[in-house]
Amino acid sequence: MALDRTANLLGALSLVIADRTADAMADAGGRPESAAAALSALLHFLDQPSVDLLRQVLGLTSSGTVRLLDRLTAAGYVRRGPGADGRSASISLTEAGRAAALQVTEARAGVLDGALGLLSPEEREVFEQLAGKVLAGLIREPGATRWICRLCDISTCRRPPGGCPVGNAARERYLP
Repeated sequence: MALDRTANLLGALSLVIADRTADAMADAGGRPESAAAALSALLHFLDQPSVDLLRQVLGLTSSGTVRLLDRLTAAGYVRRGPGADGRSASISLTEAGRAAALQVTEARAGVLDGALGLLSPEEREVFEQLAGKVLAGLIREPGATRWICRLCDISTCRRPPGGCPVGNAARERYLP
């Protein structure tokens, strides 16, 4: 299947944004990317999740998630606590982890702001609408691994009520 120009440009744009974001987050101390995503998710939208929920968000295996948590614990970024039942553990950020997560968030924001820097306010508004529409079309079924918003600053999309295109699409598709 041949790509049209728009699809090819989207591919190039997504790759350069992903590369620059990964580099910026690594510079901010969030290497590997899964560590940055874990810190970001714990800061922005996961409130003492189970290891399994964090695994789903990150798209890792159970053993990969445990190894990541071991590294984050050794670095002083997270702590494990009792879970909802006797067989599970919950994860929370330490103060050092919160600081590291904020650095990851700021690094990501800098890359994204820079990428949009050439657009006028009107062009940014059009881009926001189009990007939201594309993202809404890419959501996965409930329980899917590797969440779209795993690096998002969730409060940004929630500032206007109903502002998250991914959350809105998921509610429309999967909630009665």
